[in-house]
Amino acid sequence: MKRSDRLVGITNYLIEHPMELVSLPSFSTMYNAAKSSISEDLTIVNNMFQQEGIGYLESVAGAAGGVKYIPHLSREKCNEFLDQLCNRLEDSSRLLPGGYLFMSDLLGEPQTVRDIGRLFATAFSDRDIDVVVTVATKGIPLAYSVASFLNVPVVIVRRDPKVTEGSTVSINYVSGSSRKIQTMVLPKRSLPDGSKICIIDDFMKAGGTINGMVNLLKEFNAKVTAIGVLAEAEDEEEERVVEQDQYLSLVRIHNVDVKNNQIEVIKGNILESME
Repeated sequence: MKRSDRLVGITNYLIEHPMELVSLPSFSTMYNAAKSSISEDLTIVNNMFQQEGIGYLESVAGAAGGVKYIPHLSREKCNEFLDQLCNRLEDSSRLLPGGYLFMSDLLGEPQTVRDIGRLFATAFSDRDIDVVVTVATKGIPLAYSVASFLNVPVVIVRRDPKVTEGSTVSINYVSGSSRKIQTMVLPKRSLPDGSKICIIDDFMKAGGTINGMVNLLKEFNAKVTAIGVLAEAEDEEEERVVEQDQYLSLVRIHNVDVKNNQIEVIKGNILESME
């Protein structure tokens, strides 16, 4: 096999298996090449990943070692994507009653959802995450995108139990925005004991839903190591139940002028975590 062909194969394998440790002998067997040749190939791939600003290869020494592809967007690419996202969300036609924004079209665009997932994975790649958790329904595509880059499973918290999911654990919580008591449930067999969790949600106003998920996950002896939200709303009248240093957001709805039908959207705090 020509080196050019082998480079394409290795690159594709690494991108399709992010965060997975792959030994050099595995690549040697896969592409029928000496380990020294594979090592040179990996150096080329690593340099290209970093040049393109999409990640890097992490080497692990020892008999059980190898290389691992870490998805990691460059700061330049992160800024570029967030600028585009803010501009799109400032469209006044997106304004909904209560200060909410219409975002369903964005959550239906595969490339946009993929970029959001890669950005969160960049921020959370060092958190040693076992499972991505979200609440039905709009956060589901985001959760799967993040999970695909972190190479971990997704667990979905629901409002109502499903007969097909067996016995469940449920809690009541107070919604931060509506102040209503609501219920969320999770099947008992969803999470291994002591799992490290990344919570992903599409929108946060007061944080009641996220706080509810955190409390529910305590019933599984799980540890929440990361929280990511696509958009958060700034509202001085609302008491935030999730502290700002506990989560990362991509964008912040800074000002909503219903009277003049104007929206101001700024970047969230996710870039601060990458400094």
